[in-house]
Amino acid sequence: MEDLIIIAVIAVLVVVGIRPSIKHFKGQGGCCCGGSASAKKPRKKLKSVLKTKTLIIEGMTCEHRRTRVEQGLNEIEGAAAKVNLKKGEAEVFLERDICDEALRSAVEKAGYRVVSIK
Repeated sequence: MEDLIIIAVIAVLVVVGIRPSIKHFKGQGGCCCGGSASAKKPRKKLKSVLKTKTLIIEGMTCEHRRTRVEQGLNEIEGAAAKVNLKKGEAEVFLERDICDEALRSAVEKAGYRVVSIK
């Protein structure tokens, strides 16, 4: 009987410990990288949009990382980004022609890898 109680307690602890990790990797849990998702800068606005590019990005798993990528792309003059964490992509609105390499460089500077640019 004592063994069953010990096993039940261990099982409950494992479930309680694993659940936040599963949420984190689905992009639904709390942030692991410090900072706060609520401390975001206001979304960058452009005067006009010439075209849009979609960047597929590898490695974003939380709101803090999403914010880092978005801010890195927003530092480019003439570009404004909106990052979708669940899809692992950034939609970049451009008011002038900006080469793919400049966009890729901004993402890499933030610590992530661009898989493709559409």
